[in-house]
Amino acid sequence: MIGFLRGRLAVKHPPMLVVDVAGVGYELEAPMSTFYDLPAVGEEVFLLTHLLVRDDAHVLYGFFLEGERALFRSLLKVSGVGAKMALAILSGMSVDEFARCVQAADSAALVRLPGIGKKTAERLIIELRDRLDAVPAGDSTSPASGSTQAGGQGSPVEEAVTALVGLGYKPNEASRMVRAIDATGLNSEEIIRQALQATIQ
Repeated sequence: MIGFLRGRLAVKHPPMLVVDVAGVGYELEAPMSTFYDLPAVGEEVFLLTHLLVRDDAHVLYGFFLEGERALFRSLLKVSGVGAKMALAILSGMSVDEFARCVQAADSAALVRLPGIGKKTAERLIIELRDRLDAVPAGDSTSPASGSTQAGGQGSPVEEAVTALVGLGYKPNEASRMVRAIDATGLNSEEIIRQALQATIQ
């Protein structure tokens, strides 16, 4: 099991990033909550990780905070919730916000996240209500911070739409979400943050 990675951030294209550890590039997927705090490409980064072994692939997921990784692992134990949906949940709301939704049985807020229907929202509430006590609370601080300039090519708007599609939104829905905000002067991570916040308000 790979518990964490410390190395140079080589690539970041939400929701995928690559960390260069002693000349070996580790490809990871991460929620947007982690992307918001990533340093600039070329700088050192420390990420907690979770290795998911499937029949067709070994996929590594990266997180800044232990609470995010713990919630991700709890979500994977819920029937019908896969890694992609877990990433979308962590991208759409903080650990604390998710815990409040579950404790308050607020299925309406959960349904606004991509890929979550009414039945899945109710299942999340029922199965996680008693498990969330073991999940560390969210923390606004992170092990590293820095520029959020993405290492991509394309415009920030195009990168934001691509990232939202990667998180489970349909292409036309992702485009609509991005068009609904004023993206002037914003980088891709800031556009994604505002687009996601608008969906859960």
